[in-house]
Amino acid sequence: MLKIQGLEKFQKDLKNLANKARDLDGSHEIPMQDLLNRTFLQKYTRVSSFTELVEKSGFDVKSEADLKAVPDDAWDSYIRSISSFPNWDAMLSKAGELWVTKKLGF
Repeated sequence: MLKIQGLEKFQKDLKNLANKARDLDGSHEIPMQDLLNRTFLQKYTRVSSFTELVEKSGFDVKSEADLKAVPDDAWDSYIRSISSFPNWDAMLSKAGELWVTKKLGF
């Protein structure tokens, strides 16, 4: 008789992963500082914090509304100058991907 060990743990881990995925279903409002956290910024940009990202931009950004008011072309150009991302959307996409991966426990 062949005895398989670890199957119960695998099933438990799979159920846990399914629960985490269910929690992520739908829309989420993620604070910018959580999405563009220190670890992400230090790895993918030449700034080390969200505060520094905003301060070095040269734009007067004190709120999300201020950030949305910055012309897309100008902000994208700034993002290219401090990272390897071609634009803001690409940077946010990567940050979102990593946020989801972390929430799933990977």
